[in-house]
Amino acid sequence: MSKKEENSEEAKVEADTEQQAEAGEERQPEKPAEAEKKPAEPDDKPAEPDWKDSYARLLADFDNYKKREARAREDTYRYAEADILADVLPVVDNLALALANAKNKDDEFVKGVQLVYDSFLKQLKDHGAEPFDSVGQKLDTERMEAIAHLPSPDVEEGLVSIESKRGWMLKGKVLRAAQVVVSSGKGGDAA
Repeated sequence: MSKKEENSEEAKVEADTEQQAEAGEERQPEKPAEAEKKPAEPDDKPAEPDWKDSYARLLADFDNYKKREARAREDTYRYAEADILADVLPVVDNLALALANAKNKDDEFVKGVQLVYDSFLKQLKDHGAEPFDSVGQKLDTERMEAIAHLPSPDVEEGLVSIESKRGWMLKGKVLRAAQVVVSSGKGGDAA
């Protein structure tokens, strides 16, 4: 192409641009085909949340919360006395120890201590606290605490041979675990 032809083509493009500008049109530079594609848009509007379902779930959650709180409140009332009763148990233990070591069971003082001990046991039972026996039983780690493992000629291996401290239950729950010695059998080895 000659210079004249190039100049005439440039003049045509300029004239076209001027005409478009006068007509209010603005000429856009040509874009590749990929640029003309618009990015994929999501649906016209987002889906409406299911308010009925949300409400039903919220109502169920609140109902469960109320039930949990009612159970917790009931447990609080039911076991409120647990701390006090647990604090009294050492007194009961000391009275039982005194009675077990009394030399003269017919002494008036010993009889008085026996009356106090029996009164304590009755009051504890009235409040739902009861002792449980562990001697001769298989070790139950939920209710017993093993403090030693010693041989015993009379008790089979794995069973409780000595109860150091008596265990107590309060309305089906452990108030105080029994402290026990577990038999290691008839052998002379202590584990």
